Amino acid sequence: MTPDLDSNTDLSFTRTLAVPRHLIWECWTEPRHIPHFFIPAPHKVTAVEIDLRVGGRFNTTFDVDGTVMENKGVYLEVVPDERLVFTDTYTEGWKPAPEPFMTAILLLSDAPGGGTTYTAIARHRNPETCKTHEEMGFFDGWGTATTQLETYARSLMP
Repeated sequence: MTPDLDSNTDLSFTRTLAVPRHLIWECWTEPRHIPHFFIPAPHKVTAVEIDLRVGGRFNTTFDVDGTVMENKGVYLEVVPDERLVFTDTYTEGWKPAPEPFMTAILLLSDAPGGGTTYTAIARHRNPETCKTHEEMGFFDGWGTATTQLETYARSLMP
C-alpha cells in the first residue's frame, strides 16, 4: 500500500527494476551489499551496521570527498520483500536525534512483465527540510543510487 503523499513534505519516485524483488530486498537488508549502491559513486560507504527489526539500527558511514559523514537511524517497519521504513529521527534504543532529517520508505512489488516495481519516498518533518533535500539533488542522487542498486543486484543473478 502506497502511503498518502504530501507534496509539501514528501519526495518520491517509482521505477521498474529488471531484478527480482527478493534480490532488491537482500541488497537493502544485508550489510555486505549496501556499499555497492547506497550513495552515488565516487562517494563511498565505509561502514554499515544493520539490526533488521523494528527499533533495530540502520547506521551508515560515508566518505564524501574526504569528509566522513555518519548517519544513524532505526527501522520503523520491516515487511520482508515488500516494505522497509527507516528514519534518522531516532537512533537505537529510541533515543531522539538532535537534528532529524527524514524518514525513508521503500516499497517493493512484482512488476507487470517481470522485475520489481520500486518506490522510494523521502518524508520530511517540514516543507523547508523537504525543499533542502530536493535542492541537494534528491532526484539525481537517489536516482543514481537506484541505478547502482539495479546494476549491482543484476550482478547477483545466476
